[in-house]
Amino acid sequence: MSSIRLLLNPTRTAKQGVQVNIGKFSDEYIQMTTTLTCHADDMAAIGVSDGDSVRVRTEHGEAQFTCVQGKVPEGMVFVPYGPPTCKLMGGDTDGTGMPTSKGWEVDVEPVQ
Repeated sequence: MSSIRLLLNPTRTAKQGVQVNIGKFSDEYIQMTTTLTCHADDMAAIGVSDGDSVRVRTEHGEAQFTCVQGKVPEGMVFVPYGPPTCKLMGGDTDGTGMPTSKGWEVDVEPVQ
């Protein structure tokens, strides 16, 4: 088990948009925003199986996610925006008013 560097691309999902009407504190919304999708080969390199917990670190913070195998390119991970991804963002907005939130290099490791 080890930490590997991957490219994180958080985004909003259509299902997430529907859930906003139900509430961001619903169990389904929380589960959605704490699930990280990863390529099978990257999961093997990290040393985790489907459903295991991983810690994602940036220079700004860290967050814990449930890791699931999915259709993402090798070397990249996906997670819907939510409170955990906010812990990973810095404050720089490049003048846009929104923190930079795409293409972060992150360290991903198993949670012991």
